[in-house]
Amino acid sequence: MITALDHVQLAAPPGSEERLRAYYVGVLGMTEIPEPAALAVRGGCWFQAGAVQLHLGIEDGFRPSRKAHPGLRVAGIQAYAVRLEAQGAPVTWDAHLPGHRRFYSEDPVGNRLEFLEPVAITGSGPGG
Repeated sequence: MITALDHVQLAAPPGSEERLRAYYVGVLGMTEIPEPAALAVRGGCWFQAGAVQLHLGIEDGFRPSRKAHPGLRVAGIQAYAVRLEAQGAPVTWDAHLPGHRRFYSEDPVGNRLEFLEPVAITGSGPGG
């Protein structure tokens, strides 16, 4: 039985760790967490915000996926989008997921990221 999602692993090119740190910590507001020593020798970096962990592993011949991505739930999505744009990150809004506001962006090595926030769905039910 699966009980939780532990982390999402994304790939990155060799030598990109400082750009990743600047983005995931400086732009997204995540905290870098230490990798276990046995894994740290491979390069890369790990980040956390609340219970969410993203692990960025180094991959020779890296090519960012154009479709695959983690979906990151945020509070105050409009302000979060403004924050990313102010830091030079692309923001592409998408209205195709009912009950959510969401946008897509990319990290500095081209990994696709989805940011979403649930919204109250108003309808014309009884009394409303």
